[in-house]
Amino acid sequence: MNFLPVTPDRWADFERLFEGRGGPMYCWCMPFRAMTPSYRRADSVAKKDAMFHRVIDGTPIGILGYIDDEPVAWCSIAPLETYKSSLRGRGYSSDETNNNVWSIACFFIRTGFRRQGLTSEIIDAAIDYAKDQGAKTIEAYPVDYDSPSYGFMGRIGTFRSKGFAEVGMIGIRRHMMRLHL
Repeated sequence: MNFLPVTPDRWADFERLFEGRGGPMYCWCMPFRAMTPSYRRADSVAKKDAMFHRVIDGTPIGILGYIDDEPVAWCSIAPLETYKSSLRGRGYSSDETNNNVWSIACFFIRTGFRRQGLTSEIIDAAIDYAKDQGAKTIEAYPVDYDSPSYGFMGRIGTFRSKGFAEVGMIGIRRHMMRLHL
């Protein structure tokens, strides 16, 4: 699998993955991102537009996983400050949050490619991407394997196997985990 960041020239691939069968076109991976009040209750068209503008403006939003030039996987990996405050980790100095902390917020893997270990691969690629962009810490918010919700944020064991350590909870299901690079 080949992993590449979403850039303006790859927008059509991102769009194709999200609008494909079973894709997350209802959210466009915007619910956890910092948005203006007008977008908070926006429909999927407005969320898509908000994400498009982030890409056009050069704001990192994540990476796509390709098999034979076909986008089949997505990971939201971006600077922590681009996410809304309720998702942002705690215990950082302002210097750390301004430049060095990146966050993995969610995943999507197209039907037919799931349960093949791609989440582990895409986490490795996300870590490499964030490191290349200057990240010193990566934060993630996975859930337990038996959690009835938030599976799109990953499972705690997968992140533990990558060296992430639990530092707290966000709500009652999401574990806050960090990897220091």
